[in-house]
This record gives sequence, structure tokens and C-alpha cells, in this order.
Amino acid sequence: MIDRAIAHFDLDSFFVSVELLKNSRLKGKAVALGSKEDRGVVTSCSYEARTFGVRSGMPMKLARQLCPELIQVRGDMDQYSYYSNIITEIVAEEVPKYEKTSIDEFFIDLTGMDRFFGTYQFTHELRHKIINETGLPISFGLSVNKTVAKVATNEGKPNGEKRVEIGMERSFLAPLSIRKIPYIGKQTSALLKQMGVEYVKTIQAMPAEAFQQLLGKSGLGLWKRANGIDNSPVAPYSERKSISTEQTFHQDTIDVSMLSSVLLGMTEKLASQLRREQKLTACIAVKIRYSNFDTHTQQMRISYTSCDHVLIKGVKELFKKLYSRRMLIRLIGVKFSYLVHGNYQIDLFDDSVDMINLYKAMDKMNTRFGDGSIKRAASLNPRKKPFNSFNGQQD
Repeated sequence: MIDRAIAHFDLDSFFVSVELLKNSRLKGKAVALGSKEDRGVVTSCSYEARTFGVRSGMPMKLARQLCPELIQVRGDMDQYSYYSNIITEIVAEEVPKYEKTSIDEFFIDLTGMDRFFGTYQFTHELRHKIINETGLPISFGLSVNKTVAKVATNEGKPNGEKRVEIGMERSFLAPLSIRKIPYIGKQTSALLKQMGVEYVKTIQAMPAEAFQQLLGKSGLGLWKRANGIDNSPVAPYSERKSISTEQTFHQDTIDVSMLSSVLLGMTEKLASQLRREQKLTACIAVKIRYSNFDTHTQQMRISYTSCDHVLIKGVKELFKKLYSRRMLIRLIGVKFSYLVHGNYQIDLFDDSVDMINLYKAMDKMNTRFGDGSIKRAASLNPRKKPFNSFNGQQD
């Protein structure tokens, strides 16, 4: 049986690194990206800022208190999306199978390549190709599975590389903090620390059954990851991975106010699904089918997002371009594609803590009581809302 070879690539402080390409004077400075308003949030920060305790998700006002010399930059998702696409193209050209798990992160399956070319040498050269062609720092970890490769990447940062030899997975993980293991959240980490479990080696010394009894279903998975066991495959990445929804009307309609309301509701529902699954989209499509069954679709590329107000604006623009014939409509639909994993907060450069909390509260209500439990008023009373009110603003 051929030993697996999995590489994990992660761009270092990606957003900040792109800003440094645009403005070299920021190099070596404490930089935070996000809204410059007091109620804004830090979406990303440089390693220099982190030494002061500045972290992503922190209110900008607190970040300035911790680091008085902090340089604030608004951020530009268009640029980040642009560089992400360039790197994706480089990876796609060079490797047989890869998984793009976020805007700045990839898993690559190099199993079997040792027969033709050393996997470490190949990975090393791919990393330098990305650096040379983009000017961006990137780190990688190489191991027999995704978990150990990801941990190795983090240990190799910044702008470095780390290989964990076959058979050394457990000993590599043993001295690390439990927080280094992927998917251990704050609550689980706090619970384990209360029990005196602070390092991976403690988990490794426990029987799997005991750990599962302690933490339930997730316990066995966590025990396996702590022991360097992970059989999950690298899922081939497809730019066309998408989510969509359509509605066929019982009676063909030309009621633009009603159509705009339906589209708004569809967009809200899909955006909520994106955030629930922690995904971002980079492409919006709107579809209409006329009463004579002629079907037309328009799409547009956008910066990675899962925010209602951004997506609603795009859907509105596409519908206006599409609906020019003023014929009766039989069906309308909305589709989001080019999906990657990512937290929706990363593109709220202009938004406040209140806006982020509003999204969280809406998502919590919709998760608890079902999609559509809370929605914009414009989608509830369509006949009293003209289409020009369908503008992506918060109601």
C-alpha cells in the first residue's frame, strides 16, 4: 500500500500581505485591517500587531488601546479575491488533485508522486513558484494526512515549511498545546484545561473509549486527530460548486414588486445557508423563465462574501439586466457558486460590531426556528414595496 502524502498550503496573514504589496511602507509595522470607526472590527492584523495582543474579531477601539501606533487599513476584498484566484490557477496547473478550503488555504494530494519526483522537493518548488509569481509569503506542511499537515504548516509559519516524516506523527503532536489540534473550539479547550488536559500527549495517553465517554461523539474524532490519525480525503476542488434555489409560480406573473420580494427572500435564505456552513461565494447568478419557456441567466463575479446586503445588491442588478422583455414570468431563481470555506466577518470592512452581532442574531434565530423565521420587511409585504427599494440596505 502506498503511503499518503498530503501538503497543506496557507498564505501568511494573507490580507495584510496583499496590503504590503500595495504599500511597502507598511512592512514591519503594526497593521490592522477593518473599519476605522470606533465600532469597527479587526478583520486581520500583521504579526507585529499580534505582539501587542491585537487579534482578528477584536473591536478596533480596543486594538488601538493595546497598540497606540497601530496603522489602520480599510481592506480591499476585490484585491484579495484577485490574488486568491491567481494562486488557485498556479496550484491547478501544477498538481493532480487539490482542495481549496478557504480564500487562502489549500490541501494537495501528492500520493504516489515520490515514484517520479520527491514530494518534499516538489512542494518546496511549488511554494517558491507561488512566492515568485505573486510576491506573497506562504507556508506549507507535509505529512501523511490533512490534520498533521495543517498543524505542521502552523508550526512552520511565518513563511516557512515543515515536513513530518512517516511514523513521526504522534511524537510531533505530543508536546503541542491542545489548541493546536484543528477543530478544538474554545469551549472544548476550556473544558479539557479544567480537567488538567493542556497538551496533546495527555490525550494520547488516554484510552479512546474513555475520551469518547468524556466528550461524546466528537471525543473519538478528537482523540484520533491528537494521535495523528486522519483518513479524510482531499476533496477535488471545483469552482462550480454551488447552492441555488428556484420558484415556479402557480400563475405566470409580471408583478415586479412581488418578483423583487421573492428574489430578496431567496437571497436571504441562501446567504444564511452560506454563513451556517461557513462558506463564501464569489459568483452570483439570477435565472428567469418566461411564460413561453425561454430561459435566460445572468451572472457576475464578486469579491468573496456571504453578507445579505452585498448579495442582494448584486441580485438586484442582475435582475434589472435580465428582465427587459416585460413578458410574463413563469420561474425565477438565484444561484451562488465558486464557494470556498470562510467566515463572513472577513469582508465586513465597513461594518460595525453591531452589524456583525445583527447577522449572528439573525442566523441564530433562523437556525433555531427554521429558515425565514426572521427576514427583511420587504420580503413580507411585496405589493407595497417597489423594486427600487430592493437595494440591499438593512431594513
